Formats: sequence, structure tokens, C-alpha cells
Amino acid sequence: MKRFRKVVSLLVVGALIGFGIGWAWPILNRETLMVGQDAVVVSADEAEVSVVDAGGKVLVIEPADVDARVALILYPGGLVRPQAYEWLGHALASRGVRTLIPEMPFDLAVLGKDRATQVADELADDLPVVIGGHSLGGAMAASYAAENPEALAGLVLLAAYPPDGDDLSGTTVPVLSLYGEHDEVADLDTVLGAADLLPSSASFVEVTGSVHSFFGRYGPQSGDGVPTVSRADAENAIAEAVGDFLDGIGI
Repeated sequence: MKRFRKVVSLLVVGALIGFGIGWAWPILNRETLMVGQDAVVVSADEAEVSVVDAGGKVLVIEPADVDARVALILYPGGLVRPQAYEWLGHALASRGVRTLIPEMPFDLAVLGKDRATQVADELADDLPVVIGGHSLGGAMAASYAAENPEALAGLVLLAAYPPDGDDLSGTTVPVLSLYGEHDEVADLDTVLGAADLLPSSASFVEVTGSVHSFFGRYGPQSGDGVPTVSRADAENAIAEAVGDFLDGIGI
């Protein structure tokens, strides 16, 4: 009996170690923050890209041919590297948007929710600042906006919604909430279920045929839906909606 218990204990410990390694491996084995890692970018000639330090590494996509008129601080999704969203910075550059994508501790925005403060202080100059994010990054961007509404010119949620307790309904922060038609990670019921935490003026826009993972270039995601549109078409729709939102709020 003692031997049996010892074997069972070893099996349990081994299983826990295996689970721990499996969970931690993506965090411990992170890729370097690389400029241009995804060669297929939109309007690549219209932006200058660099990695700078502002309380941690930040991917900066700067308009090359026009003056920047707004700084968009974009929080990555959970366990997603900043370069997965470089495409959006390229797509917005011709519209005068400086996109700032901070690297989060262990790639989890929940551990770096307040990164936007230092990023804005050091990299936004005197530009109006809009914060946004995808998935977990969007939730943390909304939480930051709820605590710092006076510092922001807008909030962009990409397949995301505010966490319980982070209420922006009493603020005047302009909000754009984009959701994928076939997103089964942040589905429409969940996104709209948190609408009462946003200002009544918030705009909800469906990205037709899109899924959760089409907001960033990090590959398919477990539990996601099946797209009925190409990634390129979804990205064009996302970039156009964000760009039009920034135009519409007068910055």
C-alpha cells in the first residue's frame, strides 16, 4: 500500500510539473521583439518602425510621409507579442497615427496595465492619446481608461470589453468597440453584455466574417470560430474602422 501511494504521489507530482511547464513555456520561451518580423504589412513604405525603451520595450510605428496627429497606445492580447499588431500601425500610418505597442511583463497586460502612462509621457509628445487593445489587452486598456479618463482622447476595443467594476459609463471618452462576426472567444453576447459599462455614445462595429485571431497576426486560436472572410479583408475593415473613428472624434 505504501508503495502504491508513493507511485500515485509521483504520478500526481509529475502531472503537475508537466502542466506547469506546458503553461509557462510560452512565457519563458518568448520571441525577441523584432521589427518587421511579419513581412506582409500594409503600406509598409509609409511608416518608420523602431523599438525604444519607455519603462520597457515599445514597438513604435511612426508615419513617414505625414506628421503624426494622434498617438495610439495599443495593448497586445494575452501571451501575444507586440509585433503581431505591427500590421495595424502600418495601415494607420498614412492617416497620421503614431502607434505605440508596449511589451508587457510575461506578455500579460494585466501585469502592466499602467504602462500607458510612461509610454505617453515619453513617446506621445504633445499628441492626443488614444488607448486600445485586443482581447485581454483591450480589457486592461478599458480598465486604464476608467481610471484615467481625463488623460485620453479615446478608447479602441478590439474583441474586448471592460472588466467588471471598471465603469466608463459616466465619462465622455469616445469609444469604438470592434467585434468579429464569428468570434467565439469574445462573442457578441459577451461584448454587448458589458455595454452598460461604456458611455452611451460608444460605437459597436462588426467585422464581417472575422474571428478573434484576425485582429493580430499570431496564428489560429483555440476555441475561436471559423472565418468566412480572408484575413486581408478583415484587416482592411479593422484598419478602416479605427482610422474613421479617429477622424470622427476630431483628432
